[in-house]
Amino acid sequence: MKHWKKIMGTAALSAAMTLTIGTASAKDFYKMSTLGPGSSPYVVMSTFAKIANQYVPDTEIQVNATGVATRHALDAARGKIDFFMSAASVHHFMSKGIAMYKKVEEAPELSKNVRGILNFPIGVYHIMTFADSGIKSMKDIKGRKVFVGPPAGAAKVIATAMAEGMSGLKAGEDFETVNLGWGAASQAFQDRQFDVYINPTNAPSPIISQITLTNAVTFFGLDEADFKAPQVAKQMKLPGRTLETIDVSVYGDNVTNKSPVQSIGSWVGIGTQKDVSEEAVYEMTKAFWEHLDEVHAVAPWLKVIQLDTALEEMNMPLHPGARKYYEEKGMAIPGNLVATN
Repeated sequence: MKHWKKIMGTAALSAAMTLTIGTASAKDFYKMSTLGPGSSPYVVMSTFAKIANQYVPDTEIQVNATGVATRHALDAARGKIDFFMSAASVHHFMSKGIAMYKKVEEAPELSKNVRGILNFPIGVYHIMTFADSGIKSMKDIKGRKVFVGPPAGAAKVIATAMAEGMSGLKAGEDFETVNLGWGAASQAFQDRQFDVYINPTNAPSPIISQITLTNAVTFFGLDEADFKAPQVAKQMKLPGRTLETIDVSVYGDNVTNKSPVQSIGSWVGIGTQKDVSEEAVYEMTKAFWEHLDEVHAVAPWLKVIQLDTALEEMNMPLHPGARKYYEEKGMAIPGNLVATN
């Protein structure tokens, strides 16, 4: 009997040690959703995940690069994912229950469950066609096929407004909109399956650089009259919209334009859901900003990401963990970014 007790005691101790070791080495897993590979949000968010995985102990963020931002925001608000690409315009639509959230009755209430970590410029809306397409301006797109972004995405709302405002034509009636995801659209455009390609991205964009490498293209910009068009003027009133200039010469000798073009810039960010712990978000935020040199080394355009603009165009409350870091850095937190629930 004593021998049996000794065996049982040893087994119990062994099991306890195994459990303790297993618990000590267990990682905290988080789910992140973003846009497809090659897009500006994917580059930023996958870099954020890489830095967190490397510098925050026992942390692993798994990145899913499928779907659209409007769906990702709902998934985060429902607690299905932990990190997502936030956008001032998307949060505006969601909190008001309008646009793509018009049929989602619980959208305004769900919008209270998401929090911001940092913002950055997603880029400027590039509008382009092939130089031999016969399209000399957006007024020539009648009867043509135009890619304005994935179905149900916020980018589609903006790009459609731009196309209509610049052309004076109506989407779905005077010109056809192409329903594809970001990755499929870039390839389809190169295969000449449609005529005009619109993509919000920072210059020089790897995707657009690939297109211009072997194709002569023309970029279209917005002039003063275009910005006064009701569709465009309405978009410029939304949060997260800025007036920007694209130096299209960065895309090489196959660009027919002789001067920069004006367009609409858009700000997005990295968001999370409110139940992710304060300590976890604090450590991730700190790691990202303290290794900003590694972020900038990924691509030249990533230098647009700077600590002093981390709260620009943000219209959702900050996560307490992110707020803690920014306050430590001496940054003033606007009252509307302080979470109250």
